[in-house]
Amino acid sequence: MSEHHVVVVGGGFGGLQLVNGLKGAGVKITLVDRRNHHLFQPLLYQVATTILSTSEIAWPIRRLYADRPDVTVLLGEVTDVDSGAKTVSLRNGITLGYDTLVLATGATHAYFGHDEWEPVAPGLKTLEDATTIRRRVLLAFEKAEMEVSPAVRDALLTFTIVGAGPTGVELAGIIAELAHFTLPDEFRNIDTRKTRVVLVEAGPRVLPTFAEELSAYAQKALEKLGVEVLLGKPVTECGADGVQIGETFVPSRTIVWAAGVTASPAARWLNVPADRAGRVVVEQDLSAPGLPDVFVIGDTASVMREDGKPVPGIAPAAKQQGGYVAKVIRARLSGKPAPAPFKYWHQGSLATIGKSAAIIDFGRIKLKGWIAWWIWGLAHIYFLIGTRSRFSVAWNWLWIYLSGQHSARLITQRETMREEG
Repeated sequence: MSEHHVVVVGGGFGGLQLVNGLKGAGVKITLVDRRNHHLFQPLLYQVATTILSTSEIAWPIRRLYADRPDVTVLLGEVTDVDSGAKTVSLRNGITLGYDTLVLATGATHAYFGHDEWEPVAPGLKTLEDATTIRRRVLLAFEKAEMEVSPAVRDALLTFTIVGAGPTGVELAGIIAELAHFTLPDEFRNIDTRKTRVVLVEAGPRVLPTFAEELSAYAQKALEKLGVEVLLGKPVTECGADGVQIGETFVPSRTIVWAAGVTASPAARWLNVPADRAGRVVVEQDLSAPGLPDVFVIGDTASVMREDGKPVPGIAPAAKQQGGYVAKVIRARLSGKPAPAPFKYWHQGSLATIGKSAAIIDFGRIKLKGWIAWWIWGLAHIYFLIGTRSRFSVAWNWLWIYLSGQHSARLITQRETMREEG
């Protein structure tokens, strides 16, 4: 008999956890990803806001599995799945056969029917997104330094973040600190302390998935940093000159979208039911409906908890799902009983506001402030890959905490002063 072939699409938290869980299982694994690196997404906003460099939160996938001859890594983009023929098609024309398929293809930004906003309001899901946002933020200050029109200068110094979930809150806090505390001594023609950071949320409060008391604390911490928090006001238009928020137009040359996500096309590839965000509605063992040899995990899957609430699209959830599916595959190959249905264990929700405040919701235990920030930092350092990354990130955070200086304020693209707008 030929070796059982497991094809894994996606080298994120779920995909890597699955591959790790199949070590020594006697299977042949092909891991396909559109990029050659695994990205630690929880710290992506710190690349966008000049705290960390790209190499500190991303690692080449091939390097991670250099000592695993059972794992073949392919740089490619999946365009279709034929579940009848049990094949996966790549954009470059290659077709892969599989015995078991795992789709861990993640999610991207959702503009709620306004995809035309993306060029002026980029989201934050990839390293390319992070460096684009970093470039726009830094160029805004550079252009403002040379601008003679007060109105244009004010627009350049107004940064609008749409969406007050963890990404939006963390971006707003760091940009405000950068403008109000890091940059003032470096410019001569502008006062960066007059920078406006506007955080817009259509709902009634920031960080809506957290307890109300933590949400209220986060809003006060943001406002203390100088962030303008606008609640209950949806964005109705985004353009190169600014955003329309309800009845008010805010001139703003830098807009970041953090308001929603949509899943990859996995449900369409498989022709199976999906929820409103496009996520595959999976079975209790995380297999696709009617396709027991196809599993869907992470942000691509719609998984319900015992209380009827959806499993959140966060890294710990994806890792738990990847580990669970590895156990299911092992059980099938060994002829052992299948594991009990997947059960998500919520380890807590964390968000940071600036360099010395954070909130943590462990359910019964809720923490905020300086202590929460240290726990948040230690938790993130622990989950980084490799001693070098842990040391480098820890040193950067310590340096910023003591000096207030960000170490990654580099504009590296060739189009430095030919930037759009």
